Order: sequence, then structure tokens, then C-alpha cells
Amino acid sequence: MYTDRFRELLLENLDRTRDSGTFKRERVLTTRQGTRVGVSESGEVLNFCANNYLGLSGDQRLVDTACRILQERGFGLSSVRFICGTQDLHRELEGRISAFLSMEDTILYSSCFDANGGLFEPLLTDADAIISDQLNHASIIDGIRLCKAKRYRYAHADLDDLEEALITARGSRVKAVVTDGVFSMDGEIAPLPGICDLADKYGALLIVDESHATGFIGDTGRGSIEYHGVMDRVDIVTSTFGKALGGASGGFTSGPREVVEILRQRSRPYLFSNTLAPVIAGTTLAVIDMIESSSSERDRLRANQRMFRASIREAGFRIVEGDHPIVPVLFGHLPDDAALAQEFADRLLGKGIYAIGFFYPIVPRGESRIRVQLSAAHTSGQIKRCVQAFSEVGRELGVI
Repeated sequence: MYTDRFRELLLENLDRTRDSGTFKRERVLTTRQGTRVGVSESGEVLNFCANNYLGLSGDQRLVDTACRILQERGFGLSSVRFICGTQDLHRELEGRISAFLSMEDTILYSSCFDANGGLFEPLLTDADAIISDQLNHASIIDGIRLCKAKRYRYAHADLDDLEEALITARGSRVKAVVTDGVFSMDGEIAPLPGICDLADKYGALLIVDESHATGFIGDTGRGSIEYHGVMDRVDIVTSTFGKALGGASGGFTSGPREVVEILRQRSRPYLFSNTLAPVIAGTTLAVIDMIESSSSERDRLRANQRMFRASIREAGFRIVEGDHPIVPVLFGHLPDDAALAQEFADRLLGKGIYAIGFFYPIVPRGESRIRVQLSAAHTSGQIKRCVQAFSEVGRELGVI
């Protein structure tokens, strides 16, 4: 029964969240996704906070493809895969992803959150061990919680600490190391060569989540595993279609054929969730065609992120250095950093720039930031306007 006391507890919790400056508000878009979007409270603004890395989310070519597939295959399948929810489009997409990543097989999920949530429990038992980077995505953390394997956490990107964990887990039947390929709050690419060396040394599986890398990191967009030249040394890859590959939804796990078959038999998010909508499967095939046939979007994205990084540093802001279109502008060194990040973002919106402040608990205390995300679709003029607005707000708030 929903009691008055329970209601009071929830309201008190929400009040504390507001008082601490960490209450998250949702702004409502009134247009398709792109570098210019309509926001209900402020009209048209320049968008610098989407995972739309290749600029394809609102691309008319994909919209046209999606319309055609909707006419041919319908809106949905009203079924899970093993009943009557598998179309040839799903099998074709799984094959294309496997070839793209040089893996034996692939299984589709409704999201990468589900892919990670359904990965560990079917494969590992209490005789095994999972060793996870401290800053791994919440979906990895939740997936590990569902598994009975022993859990170890190593300090972020710390190879010495990872080795200590591998030594501690030495008696386990199977040892699995799992890391984000790119860490979404910093745009930091994981030190995969060193992680591969340790996995080889101690006979551990290596699992990499490529959600913020697939399609645009690496020379041909095959992710951080290509960027670091370790495609043949990583055992299992999870990733999403919901970012660079069109921005809709859907995710996948790729790896050895027997791993994927076990997941088809036992992975609960796969067995008990509706299949990926045919329109997403079919349109994602068109996206893969695009990124395999041309590097133009990747080339523009690299140029854009380098331009923004150089310009925002020159304006006097602190950023997390790197080689990724996620560029965090840092406020953690300033007083009341969480509230400052929100106020900064609000003032940017007033100047026509849509970017979001991140603060505890999304990032650790004292590490608040505005996470700017560049797209291949941004123009140089839009990037200059963004830096100009940052500079104006930075002077208003005494940040620079």
C-alpha cells in the first residue's frame, strides 16, 4: 500500500537532492536530433551533448531507408527471438557485425545495457572471477551483480592494480577482465595493449564495451580495439547502435561462436525481451554500408574534436586531454562545483548552446564537468560559437 509515510520519505529524498544541487532535469526536444535542435523552454539551440558522433541520427538518408523498411517489414514483431521474433534482417545484421569486428558470431539485444546485463550470469559461476575497472559503465556493474562469480575491482586503468587482482584470482576456474573501451565521462581510451598483455599472462578472458567507440574510433571505425591494434586479442565485445550508428536503440555481444550460443540459450534479457525492431536492424545495415564505404564522417569528426580541444584550451578552460569527441570541461577544482556546473549549463542554454553539467553521483564528488560532445555534422562556425559562449559564461561566473 502506498502510504503517506512512504510518500514523505520520497519527498524528503527529492528535497535533499535539490538542496545539494544534484537534481537532474530533463529538457524536452521538439525536433529531430541534430546539431540544431528545438528545446521547449528555449527554442532552437546548437546541440553539443548528444552521442550523435557521426551525425547520422537525423540523417535523411537513414530516415528514407527506415521508411522503406517500415513499409516492408512493419513496426514490430511482438515476440521474442526464439518464438517468432527472428527475421532474416536480424541474422544478416548479426553476420555483418561479426565480419566488421572479425568475430565468429554476434547476438542482438534491445540495448547495450541489456547486452552487458545478460552477459556474465550465463557464462560464469561461483567458481569463476570477474575483474572490473573501477569506472566501468553502470550496465557492466549491474551485469556483474547478477552473476555469482567472485568480484574484483581494479583502480581505473591501473595495470599494476589489475595484475594484483589477477594474482589474487589465480585459483579461479575462469578469470574474466572487463573494461570500457572508452570511458564516457572523460572520453578516455582504455590502455588495451597492457590489459591484453596481462590477460595473456594470466590466462584471462578479455571483454570490452565499445559503446563510445564503434563506428568512429580507429582508422576504419572498428573501435578502441582497432585504435590500439588488438582486435585479435580481445575475446568478447559488447556495443550499441544507439550512439554513432544512427542513434536509435539496440546493442549486441560479439565473440566466440559457443559463447554466443550459450547467450542465445540462457541470457535473460535476450530470452524475455521483444526482438529488436526490424526497422532498426535494417537501417543499421545501411549504416554499416556507409561507414565501410567512406571515411568522410570520421575524418570530419576528428577535425572537429581537435578544433574544439585547441580552442577551448586557448580560452582558458581546463579539459580532460585525449583523442575522442567527448571533451569534458572541468569545474571540480572550483567551490560548489556541482551547482556551478548546472548554473554554467543553464547560462549556456540561454546563449543558444545545449550542453549538460555532470556531477555526483554520475561522476565522483569534486569532478563536476560539462561534457561537450562533438559530431561530424558540426560546422566550424558552430564550434566557434560554442567556444565563444563558454568564454562569455566563464567570465560571467569567474571561471576564467
